[in-house]
Amino acid sequence: MFVLRIALFLAIVLLVVVGGHVYLYRRLFRDTTGDRRIRRAGAIALALAGASLFLARSVFARFHTAWGDALAFAAWCWMGVGLYLGMSLAVFHLLRRVDGWRRRQSGEAEVSTERRQFLARAAVGGAGVVAAGFSAYGVRRAFAPPSIDEFAVRIPRLHRAFDGLRIVQVSDIHIGDVLGREFLKDMVRRCNALKPDLVAVTGDLVDGRVDRIGSTIAEIQGVRSRFGSYFITGNHEFYSGDVAWCAALEQMGLTVLRNRTVTLRDGDAQLDLVGVDDYGQREQPRGWDLDAAVAGRDPERPAVLLAHQPRAVEEGLAKGIGLQLSGHTHGGQLFPITGLVSALWTYSAGLYRVGEGHVYVHRGTGFWGPPMRIGSPPEIAAITLTV
Repeated sequence: MFVLRIALFLAIVLLVVVGGHVYLYRRLFRDTTGDRRIRRAGAIALALAGASLFLARSVFARFHTAWGDALAFAAWCWMGVGLYLGMSLAVFHLLRRVDGWRRRQSGEAEVSTERRQFLARAAVGGAGVVAAGFSAYGVRRAFAPPSIDEFAVRIPRLHRAFDGLRIVQVSDIHIGDVLGREFLKDMVRRCNALKPDLVAVTGDLVDGRVDRIGSTIAEIQGVRSRFGSYFITGNHEFYSGDVAWCAALEQMGLTVLRNRTVTLRDGDAQLDLVGVDDYGQREQPRGWDLDAAVAGRDPERPAVLLAHQPRAVEEGLAKGIGLQLSGHTHGGQLFPITGLVSALWTYSAGLYRVGEGHVYVHRGTGFWGPPMRIGSPPEIAAITLTV
């Protein structure tokens, strides 16, 4: 089943990428010129641009050079620019079709070939301006300081000794091809400024193997908190070598929770912190196993669950979990994907009340793919537990 899901995912991605670039060719070149040389050059350029989306991570990023990183960054940028260019062209094309239908209904003469070509070129110009504006804003927002989202959550059965406990959550940081040491150092500084009692890193910290970016990730050792920093795997840790990364992060001072529970103590007061591996790997030898994580735990003790994907929330609540902290969705990251994510995920971004418990879905501190954020700004969450 796992192999079938991967194959289906790759088939869908291939269909979207190829179909999208064919559409761009039709609007950008076929509609605007009859010159075969220009059309051929446009087809080649778009074919290379489409191929770069597959090469960005599999080839460019593996060069470990400035050129490799630059090519990867350009490919990721094209993913966002191409999205907004295609959407803008589709809107202009629809307007032209509506105008053509109106002309036919009113008996007006059809526009000439020269006029259609002029309108197509005007549409390309307008779409280019719109796409450039959206993309520029998205890049600026993605690299801007993350918003600090602070809120309080009541935890059932929480001892008064833990009333006011402050958890700072970061998620989906994606240090790797684009985001690096300076971004991570700034994040550490912002986390420390919030004076956390506990720091939770809920997966997708890395995009790259330990031997490549381990020295960069070591900056996370600068985080300071009363009860320490805790880490769970996301899907990208599995792509990047989960065993090696978990061992490396333990050496850096983070407590890695792989389907297990640790108990925080303040005198006689106790609070369980439960961590599970990525839900998407649940059918693999290593992966999400909530039963193993809570085995032997007293369900009457208050608990917080760290789970990368906001899934199986009700199952966690049934096992005595009062709050689940997740990420993974990025809140959609880019409009209009933000709306699609909201439609597809029961818990897509923000705080949700579920029975007597809560789930908080983090929008992500970094980004993945296009270095852009529109409609879903990056964040660092500061959660205060209350009785």
